Amino acid sequence: MGNPNAVMAGMMQCTFGVAPSTLVVIPKGPPVIIEGRPAATILDMAPMANIPPFGVCNSLANPLVAAATAAALGVLTPMPCTPIPAGPWKPGAVKTMINGSPALTAGCTLNCAFGGGVISIVNPGATMTTSG
Repeated sequence: MGNPNAVMAGMMQCTFGVAPSTLVVIPKGPPVIIEGRPAATILDMAPMANIPPFGVCNSLANPLVAAATAAALGVLTPMPCTPIPAGPWKPGAVKTMINGSPALTAGCTLNCAFGGGVISIVNPGATMTTSG
């Protein structure tokens, strides 16, 4: 049995962000609807378009955080999160394809370019539909 599908408004979390964020699905072809919402693929990784900010960022690899922390004489100073995915999501569904790309499912992760941050699907949004 596979993992639950990630759909529009599924919840994500970044290891360096302080708040969860909701997945935005912009279909790249005929939309596939799962449990009433558009299904995501491993290519749904565009910053701001598919992946909104996670509140503020705590990674010193983020240039804004590094600059603010330096200005505060070394006291970690979180700054607004601007996710910079180093994608695509992985691993993705093995068998289920949506418009030519593997379906995005629970358990998928996406690296952020800022210092080893990892974005993960914490609630895929679909509960009864799975992909293999």
